[in-house]
Amino acid sequence: MAGPKKRVIFDHDGGVDDLLSLVLLLTMDNIDVVGVTITPADCFLEDATETTLKILSLFQRSDIPVAKGDLYGVNPFHYDWRAQPKMLNALPAILATPLDTSPLVEQSAKEFIADSIAASAEPITVLMTGPCSNLVAAIDSNKAIKDNIEQIIWMGGAVNVVGNVAMHNHDNSAEWNVYWDPFAAKRLFELELTIKLVALDATNCLPIDKAFLSLIAAQRHFPLSELAGQFWATTVAAIPAYEYTYHLWDVMATSILELSEDAVQFETMELAVATTEPSQGRTYAAPGNGQWVDVAVSADRDKVLDYVLQKLQRSFLT
Repeated sequence: MAGPKKRVIFDHDGGVDDLLSLVLLLTMDNIDVVGVTITPADCFLEDATETTLKILSLFQRSDIPVAKGDLYGVNPFHYDWRAQPKMLNALPAILATPLDTSPLVEQSAKEFIADSIAASAEPITVLMTGPCSNLVAAIDSNKAIKDNIEQIIWMGGAVNVVGNVAMHNHDNSAEWNVYWDPFAAKRLFELELTIKLVALDATNCLPIDKAFLSLIAAQRHFPLSELAGQFWATTVAAIPAYEYTYHLWDVMATSILELSEDAVQFETMELAVATTEPSQGRTYAAPGNGQWVDVAVSADRDKVLDYVLQKLQRSFLT
């Protein structure tokens, strides 16, 4: 007999990999998606909201509430990156899907997170594939909800590898989700929560390159694989330059909810976050002066890849 479903709030920031993480999340039979919140970080908010709502429609999940964020970080993502949901909304499967706005709630993302965690009869897992600003603001508004958070899974950070922030005033030590709002990240690491940080250390093993896209294309007769292939194909123009290289960042983080324990290797480290230049947003070891965090340091590429390919071998409705 199946056990109770894990209750999850999904907080994302509208990139291609965020939206494919939503697709993956909706295939998980053991997950109860309490709500979806959107941060205007690696997206323009209205475009990302439209894509989110249409993905929910494709799965016939208009019962899942969606809340829009109103917080902005100190280090904006590049405009070219933020425009990706606009491209996704022009793809055939998305363009042909009617826009159902009924899941939208009037609360802001931070208010929705705070109220949903406070009201839940069971502890909540918060999955974040963008910056952590909404969650931190929610906790700061109601400290009591900390006790009803089972764990946080966050795609963020670069601990023992080079970061992916390539800016004139930066030393390339940070990862973008932390860099966007390093002050919120620093605050998160001070809250003594159970955190699984899916860092670049682990995700670097799975680039979205032509070989990966070919594997998705080989199973395009499955509607989810066809859609995923279209989504990931929009990143091809970004592949040649280092700072634009796409990896299985958010999808790997989302997979943690179901992957076997030997697929992604975690180490418990005491971490802190730098908030000043030139290392702003850097996640670094701080023995005796940091927060204990379970950091994904490596991954079994084949196991993660096999899992993702298998999950995409289906239609939207089963």
